[in-house]
Amino acid sequence: MEVVALLLNWMMMKMMDPMADEAMAKMLTEDYPDNPFLMVTVAEKLSPRAIMEAAMRAELGKELTRPLGSPIVLSPWEKILLNPKQLFQLPYPDYTQVDTKTVIGPTAKRPLQLDIPIMITGMSYGGSLSLLMKMALAKGAAMAGTSTNTGESAVTNEERDAAKYLIGQYHRGGQLSGQEQLSRLDAIEIQLGQGAWGGAVDEPMPANKIGRHLRQAWHLEEGQGNTVYARMPGKQTPQDYINMVNNMKAQYDVPVGVKIAGTDYIEYELAVIAQTQADYIVVDGSEGGTASSNPTLQDNVGLPTFHTLVRTIDWLKENNLRDRFSVIIAGGLTTPGHFLKALALGADAVYIGTIALMAAMQTQVAKTLPQAPPSQMALYTGKMTDKLDVDKAARHLANFLTSCTVEMQLATQAVGKQALKDLERGDLVSIDRDLSEFANIRYAGSHRQSQGDAIRQESRDQSRNQSPEMQLH
Repeated sequence: MEVVALLLNWMMMKMMDPMADEAMAKMLTEDYPDNPFLMVTVAEKLSPRAIMEAAMRAELGKELTRPLGSPIVLSPWEKILLNPKQLFQLPYPDYTQVDTKTVIGPTAKRPLQLDIPIMITGMSYGGSLSLLMKMALAKGAAMAGTSTNTGESAVTNEERDAAKYLIGQYHRGGQLSGQEQLSRLDAIEIQLGQGAWGGAVDEPMPANKIGRHLRQAWHLEEGQGNTVYARMPGKQTPQDYINMVNNMKAQYDVPVGVKIAGTDYIEYELAVIAQTQADYIVVDGSEGGTASSNPTLQDNVGLPTFHTLVRTIDWLKENNLRDRFSVIIAGGLTTPGHFLKALALGADAVYIGTIALMAAMQTQVAKTLPQAPPSQMALYTGKMTDKLDVDKAARHLANFLTSCTVEMQLATQAVGKQALKDLERGDLVSIDRDLSEFANIRYAGSHRQSQGDAIRQESRDQSRNQSPEMQLH
């Protein structure tokens, strides 16, 4: 067999060699109009992604549906670093004792108390993920002591049974509503928009994409499609939304929150939410993922996650409202470093989505590659959803969350804090002057005074402020 393999390899090389020689000669001698190298310069000008998406649009003649979000990341997380302490202040003595717990809606009758501040974001059964993947996410999150989220769908027995803490989205499609559904939740999230959809737009789902189990979960008739609308049906004014939130809060003991996409109108949106009795706010930056929004909405609409978070926290503090609301940030957060920096900027917890899917599928992606992308095993419309091993996916997600948590504990120990919730902007420094000014964190290019210098400067300042008579004495 080894001889046959060597022979085949030799034959292939012999066949390819003349073709490679001819192509190389053509690229080195022909003018651009007849030179294959032209495609390289075209790709540099247009980008391979633009060329591929142009070809898809030319073939389909309709909007594209790009899973898992935009490749454009504008949040400058890599320009921010944490500040460790070693001698003038000492590190926290035991990283294993760094507290990782967080509470969402602490003033609610039944606050949501989580072991870690990393939560699984809203990814719906049907509109986004397969039932098996939803079960895996719920089970993995439960193993790590955190929550999962229904997304724009309904509560299914399968997801509820697998989850320890289940947040449900009361959303613009109406599938999750009524006492029977809402009473099964550990928190209610009124979903008014999301980053990857550019806020809130119509999201239709034709009847032929809705299977029997999903149709039953959504209480649809045979042949009936479904639409998640740009606004809640029947709501015509901001006051209608304020009343809706307050009515929900009056009916249920669990935390009630509002989710919006980050936009340059974020302060205006927060001013409306501040008129409600909501317990928490979810702000979703433009780098968030989704199953099916189009590239234009993903790449060109909204506000980056970093800027969304900073402006949200700043506005709440300026209006003495920070203690009234828990804040969850979402949108393209992928590493323990991202999570730590978001907490230090003021978030109480972070939502993750795409990275959770990648962690859950781990080596199972080999079941789809190279014939198909891993999304075919995760998405509801995927052709290989039955190949997912739920228990293995749950275990890998739990391992990922555990790994992230330990790394976050170690970094927090270095910073000298004893709890993740103690992180603050003073624990951050930026290498970008404009970024430092915007986020109100130190610029790495400016020197700190030594402690001795600071004490002497304070003494001089006090001396200058004394009266001339006192200075003489």
